Amino acid sequence: MKAIIGGTGIDKDKRFLDGMERLVTKYGDSYYSVIDGIVFMPRHRPGHSLPPHMINYKANVQTLVDLGVDEVISIYAVGSITRRLAPGRFGLVRDFIDLAYSRENTFYDGSTREVRHTPFVEPFDRKLGACFAGNAVHAGYSLAMDSVYITTNGPRLETPAEIMAYRNMGADVVGMTLGTEAALLKEAGIRNAAVAFSINWAAGLDAEGISFLEDETVDKLTEAIIAIAVKTLS
Repeated sequence: MKAIIGGTGIDKDKRFLDGMERLVTKYGDSYYSVIDGIVFMPRHRPGHSLPPHMINYKANVQTLVDLGVDEVISIYAVGSITRRLAPGRFGLVRDFIDLAYSRENTFYDGSTREVRHTPFVEPFDRKLGACFAGNAVHAGYSLAMDSVYITTNGPRLETPAEIMAYRNMGADVVGMTLGTEAALLKEAGIRNAAVAFSINWAAGLDAEGISFLEDETVDKLTEAIIAIAVKTLS
């Protein structure tokens, strides 16, 4: 089975809202729907009710495991740090830096499973990412490639000084969820392609402070991404 995980902007799509089912795992409960054989999971729960630092990532990923999911396209709204992925564009994430803290970010904590150190030389599945990229280009979209995503804890946004530091660290985009989620998906053995779409320039990089794309623009962007993700997984 295949799955799409979505958050800000993405989880307004009716496929993340209609026909929700609840599954209770050993790590807690999670919500999802299944349409045409694809699992749609709102990482923040239906109604976007949980901030990034309070998401039960382990329950979400365990739900996918219990459903027999082996491939995921995970989609993230981000702020742009460099022009590699500017506002209004989307593309594949190549790597990430995780600065989140105080989260349950591993299944191998010594409490229920043996300690294991999972390799992360290739954080994301190349074949799945290439398939998504090919479908995007075929649909007429110019895809941003090889972005590095830096994960902050949230829920507050970043300061200009932090953004400059992240840029110096090699980050192209900033968000609050990928690092935790990608680590657990990798530990669970689920092939994952991460897609980021930018809705704003990060703090200190916009003359107006922080200005976000209009809802209509975000809706069109997310509609395109979901369509490409569905085609890729079908």
